[in-house]
Amino acid sequence: MQIDNIIITGRMYRELEAAWPGVEGKQVRFLAESEVSEADMAWADAFVGFKPVPAFHLESVRWVHALGAGVDAFVYRKPWKPDVLLTRTTGSFGQKIGEYCLSHMLAELQHHEAFARNRSDRSWNPIPPLPLSGSRVTVMGTGSVGQELARMLQALGVEVSGVSMRGERKPHMDHVYPMSHIGDAVSAADWVINTLPLTSQTDKLFGPALFARMNGAGFINVGRGPSVDQAALLEALDQGHLRLAVLDVFEEEPLPDAPPLWKRKDVRVTPHVAAVTSVEEALGGFLDTLRKLEAGERELANRVDLVRGY
Repeated sequence: MQIDNIIITGRMYRELEAAWPGVEGKQVRFLAESEVSEADMAWADAFVGFKPVPAFHLESVRWVHALGAGVDAFVYRKPWKPDVLLTRTTGSFGQKIGEYCLSHMLAELQHHEAFARNRSDRSWNPIPPLPLSGSRVTVMGTGSVGQELARMLQALGVEVSGVSMRGERKPHMDHVYPMSHIGDAVSAADWVINTLPLTSQTDKLFGPALFARMNGAGFINVGRGPSVDQAALLEALDQGHLRLAVLDVFEEEPLPDAPPLWKRKDVRVTPHVAAVTSVEEALGGFLDTLRKLEAGERELANRVDLVRGY
């Protein structure tokens, strides 16, 4: 595939422009999302960004490269031309998400919030930490992110189960359940961690029926916000099916002021920071894919399966 004209946009477009090494024969327009016009799209062979811009269309581009790991903004419930290649950024997202999850799990086990309150009150109140080893964690999603998360947890003595569409065995997971047995996968879990992409199968997957199968679990969502029914989540917290929710992704971002999630002590809100794409990952992933495309390589590890949506 020959690529000559490239649009690079998204929140880090200025940083990417500053780091751009210059590629012979390529014309590149670094633009803010609001600046990309229909004329730019008609000019471009390739579009690089986190999500479609208002002027985005597929009439002329041959390749779209997502700067993040998720591609639902491009393909979920949206038309796509099958002859347009879609790739995504891969990198250290599994490690980043693993560290994010571990930080919140250990904060609870080590009573960080209680000790912070004690410090504020100048109260000496020893609370013995609880061990992470021996905990049972169910990881929703057994792709590269889920496998790396499982590896980190298993190394610390955690019993890790996974959930995938077919339930195929994966490294670092003691057991993998098919989606048809998802209730069994979460019923005995101390923590349930969602890493799933957004598809028609995962939209509102975490609803009343699934939360009702949990027994005081902690829930961490580092997948996609629309996978969670917010009303069902709050009800699950009220009824004790969940003891804590750690949410990094939301159906609407930034999270509006009104939702009760901000006020609840049993909900931790972070602003979509569990696995932020670095400039080095974004630029390196794009240039590596460009090189492979122009060399005629057909096997691309970061190519999106348009049927599955990830």
